[in-house]
Amino acid sequence: MGTENRKQTRVWCDGCYDMVHFGHANSLRQAKALGDYLIVGVHTDEEITKHKGPPVFNEQERYEMTRAIKWVDEVVEGAPYVTTLETLDEYDCDFCAHGNDITTTADGKDTYQEVKDAGRYKEVERTQGVSTTDLVGRMLLLTREHFRRGASEYTLEKGDAPSNLATDAKARSPYTGMSQFLPTTRKIQQFSEGKEPPPNAKIVYVAGAFDVLHPGHLAFLKAACALGDFLIVGLHTDPIVNTYKGSNYPIMNLHERTLSVLACKYVSEVVIGAPYIVTADLLDHFSVAVVVHGKTKISGDPISQEDPYAEPKRRGIFQEVESGSTLTTDMIVHRIIARRMDYEKRNEAKEKKELAILEAIQNK
Repeated sequence: MGTENRKQTRVWCDGCYDMVHFGHANSLRQAKALGDYLIVGVHTDEEITKHKGPPVFNEQERYEMTRAIKWVDEVVEGAPYVTTLETLDEYDCDFCAHGNDITTTADGKDTYQEVKDAGRYKEVERTQGVSTTDLVGRMLLLTREHFRRGASEYTLEKGDAPSNLATDAKARSPYTGMSQFLPTTRKIQQFSEGKEPPPNAKIVYVAGAFDVLHPGHLAFLKAACALGDFLIVGLHTDPIVNTYKGSNYPIMNLHERTLSVLACKYVSEVVIGAPYIVTADLLDHFSVAVVVHGKTKISGDPISQEDPYAEPKRRGIFQEVESGSTLTTDMIVHRIIARRMDYEKRNEAKEKKELAILEAIQNK
C-alpha cells in the first residue's frame, strides 16, 4: 500500500497549559512524533480551579499560547478534565499521549484511567528541571538563584549564596519538585527547525529577554514575523537582563528561555546570548533586512548608555510595531504576588497529593 493511502494517525493531548513553557512544548513535540496530526485539549479556568487551584493565565490566554506551539495542529477549547474514550472518538483520535507524571482529579482519581484501560494511552518523557509549580515558586520567593543554576559561565556576585537546587520551590515530589535543568545540544536541535533561510528571504531580527513567554510576547512575535520571511530572535544573557530589569529577573534562565522561544511557531532561529547593542557585525552576519522593536521604551546600554538600535536606525531598517497587547512579564508576576496565599496553598496541596499517590504505589 502506498503512503498516500495510509490512514492518518491522530494524537490527543490535554492539560492546563498554564504559563506555557518548554516542558509543555517538549511533551507536545514528543506526542506529535507519535503520529501525524496533534490535537490539544485545554481545560477551562473553572475545571482547573476545582481540581488543582487557580491558574495564572486565564483560559483565553492559555488557548492562544497553546496554539502558538509549532507542533500543535489544532486546539480544543474547554476540554474535559477527565479524558474519556468518548472524547477520543469525537475527535477521531487513535490514542491519548501524556507525560509520565501524575494527574488526578480533586478526589484523587487518575484522569487517564479510562483510556489506559482501553489500551489507548501512550506515555512520553516529562522534561526534568521545570514545572509551572516551580516557576510560580520562583516568583513568590523572589530569589535570584534560578538563573545561576546551570549557568556556570556566569560569575556569582560577591555575597551571593552558593546555588541550592531546592531553593526555588518547596515541593519535593519528583513531578513538581525542582531538579536542575541540564541543557544539551540535542535538546536544542530537537526544538530547532534547523532550516536555513530560503534564497532572497527577508530576514527580521528582534531582541530581548522574552522571559516567561506570554500572550504579549506572542502578539509581538507574530507582528514581527509578518514583516518578513525568517524571524530571528536574539536572547540577552541573564546578567544583562538582570541589569536592566533588576529584582530577580530573569525568572527563566537563558537556556530555558531559548527552548521556550524556539517552540513558538513564529520563530525561525534564536541567537543565544545576543549582544544588547545590535551591531553592524550581527546585521551583516545574518543579512538582516528589518530590525523590530515594540512600542515600549528603549533603554540605553547598561554601561555606555548608547542606543542599542543606533546602527539599524542609521541603516534605515529599524521599525517599531504595535503588538496590540499590553501584557508584560511584570504583570504576570504581579498576578501571582497578589494571590500569594492561593498559589502557595495550591503548590502545597499538589505536592501532598502526589506524594500520597507515590506512597500508595510503593506499598502495593
